[in-house]
Amino acid sequence: MDLPLGYPGKGEHQVCKLHKSLYGLRQASRQWFQKFSNSIIKLGFNQSTADNSLFSKGSNDSLNLLLVYVDDIIIAGPNKPLVTEVTVQLQGLFKLKVLGDLKYFLGLEIAKSVKGIHLNQRKYTLELLEDTGFTNCKPAKIPMDPGLQLDGIAGEVLEDPTQFRRLLGRLMYLTISWPDIIFPINKLSQFMQTPRTPHLQALHQVLQYLKAAPAQGLFFSANSNSTVTTYVDSDWGNCKDTRRSTTGFCIYLGSSLICWKSKKQPTVARSSAEAEYRALASLTSELLWLRQLLRVFQITLDSTMIMCDNKSAIALAENPTSNDGSKHIDIDCHFIRQYVHSGFIKLVYLPTHQQLADIFTKALPHCKFSVFLSKLGLLDIYASNLRGSITTNSS
Repeated sequence: MDLPLGYPGKGEHQVCKLHKSLYGLRQASRQWFQKFSNSIIKLGFNQSTADNSLFSKGSNDSLNLLLVYVDDIIIAGPNKPLVTEVTVQLQGLFKLKVLGDLKYFLGLEIAKSVKGIHLNQRKYTLELLEDTGFTNCKPAKIPMDPGLQLDGIAGEVLEDPTQFRRLLGRLMYLTISWPDIIFPINKLSQFMQTPRTPHLQALHQVLQYLKAAPAQGLFFSANSNSTVTTYVDSDWGNCKDTRRSTTGFCIYLGSSLICWKSKKQPTVARSSAEAEYRALASLTSELLWLRQLLRVFQITLDSTMIMCDNKSAIALAENPTSNDGSKHIDIDCHFIRQYVHSGFIKLVYLPTHQQLADIFTKALPHCKFSVFLSKLGLLDIYASNLRGSITTNSS
């Protein structure tokens, strides 16, 4: 006789019912987060609608922010005694191990000084180079060769695609603090199903690029203002297999880069203006989400400038009427017009050679890549000329 699922009890058809979720079960993480969020809300915190893992309490000098990822928690605020008070309250509800000032979180290393905060993944990068045997490789100046034309046909199919997929997945996590490699990673991820030799060689060049400055990361200046500026671009029909375009944009809060994206568009654009217009629509959606998120940090986003290098796309966004050339564009792209007329976004024309979002849509030559890279706010605090200016907390 087959026994019922579960632990058998005294009766023939009885099983034990769990009163709480255990580690390893599918619903364990959801049950834990529900219990934690309910407990933290009872302490007076509000759950953000833009990010459910972010909680806030108070305002101005009494603002407390709490970010949770599974069972790792970050508590921050301008008033240290209030932060300590929240920590004590949480210790009364859960068994916590207080690690002190934030130094290392989910592979991210945080270094602080009076000048600002530096975020990097040096330890993760060095481990990746060691595991792949690229510790002593020759560094590369750019992550992808601009003359490289990748498709799904050329080259031999890899015998074991698992290695390619695993390596690409580890590199995807690096894009948290390496915005300059997001385009090659996005491009190579399109060939995960059937990777070929040229794809693996291009992936190796990314590793060589990481070898040049493994401690490179984002720097958030303490003197930055709360003005939001964005750059948006698209590369029309750059995919050789599907002829789809690539959307790329970046968002600055003051002088600090806080958001970036490189993604292949879901449909084929019939013109470069349409590709740019769809990129504008994607950026507008991101800005609407960002406006909700910034409210938690007591920052009001009334309007923002979008730098675009396509005059036709700007005219299409500002024109409330459709013509024969734009009838085929979906309504979900035309929603950008209401935010243009309301003043939430202001479209500004920018020459192509000054378009920073170019680095997220295509592989650039070294001279142009280095110019744009210097404007992304990236910094290597282990460089000899910067060592000592910021206190490092690597573990």
